[in-house]
Amino acid sequence: MKSIAKILFITFASAAFSVACSPKQGYVQLTGYAQGGTYSVKFNMEGVRIPLQAIKESVDSILTLIDTTLSGYNKGSQLSRFNAGQPVEPNDMFKDIYSLSRKFFAETGGALDVAAGPLFDLWGFGFTSGSMPSAHAVDSVRSICGMSILDEDMSPLIPGVRPRLNFNAIAQGYTSDRIADYLHSLGVHDMLVDIGEIYCEGVNQNGVPWSVGIDRPVDGNMTPGADLDGIWRGDGTGCGVVTSGNYRKFFVEGGRKYSHTVDPRTGWPVQHNLLSATIIAPDAASADAYATYCMVIGLEEARSFISSREDVEGYLIYDSDGEMKEWASSGFNLVGK
Repeated sequence: MKSIAKILFITFASAAFSVACSPKQGYVQLTGYAQGGTYSVKFNMEGVRIPLQAIKESVDSILTLIDTTLSGYNKGSQLSRFNAGQPVEPNDMFKDIYSLSRKFFAETGGALDVAAGPLFDLWGFGFTSGSMPSAHAVDSVRSICGMSILDEDMSPLIPGVRPRLNFNAIAQGYTSDRIADYLHSLGVHDMLVDIGEIYCEGVNQNGVPWSVGIDRPVDGNMTPGADLDGIWRGDGTGCGVVTSGNYRKFFVEGGRKYSHTVDPRTGWPVQHNLLSATIIAPDAASADAYATYCMVIGLEEARSFISSREDVEGYLIYDSDGEMKEWASSGFNLVGK
């Protein structure tokens, strides 16, 4: 699952301070709070002329802009006001992520639909707390959902129907990309940005590409890094690294497990044997989107999708008659288990 089930970077130990310096090779770490959790930004300051404190302030200002624009939990954000039907003049960030979401909607045949917010609310996996809905309730909500009833300017195509947006499928990856873009503008080439989802590039302070641990998708495994299934290592190329899974957020009704991954095409939580999907893509927003997409479509389609893309690598963990098994694409650099 996303964000809560994020993968744990393992190259550095976590720190409890906001700015840390490693004089050797000029590596530094910024930490703080964002999007309901903590963030960590590690990078090489060599050649950067801006003071570290100024960089920290700029990173925090980007995170504040994200919160006031895209957060569904901030009732004053542009997203919340849009969903409430209030007049909103979208800023460039809102327009950008909306345009990106339309691209993913078209590319996935509607399996990734940020305008399915009411469905997530209905199941209790959105911004409200729900309960087990009836089939009639699901069908009723589906009729007022979907990017297909919004145009490119976010205007509803059906009079009186205004879908509510939920950018959770890409927002954290998008945020990591925005921070990485800022660091690029300073001339930074070696970085690991973790804002719930990860963007990494270059090498760590030991001169080797960044490594990321992949959590074992066991129900109730709530501590990232406590039980790893494998370790991925990059090659220095900038990329997003995101894991999505169904093992930390679900409920059981009538002896049946309902995961937080809802297929917007049917309105129901998915029922398949794929437990988690780790995706490597050129940017974190794409990795975020495709990891969610894989969890919607299931093992076989996810394998076909990953194998068909030259720009995407993946690691799928699935259940096979009660036994946990793994599949990795040919370019997924698994260096440890």
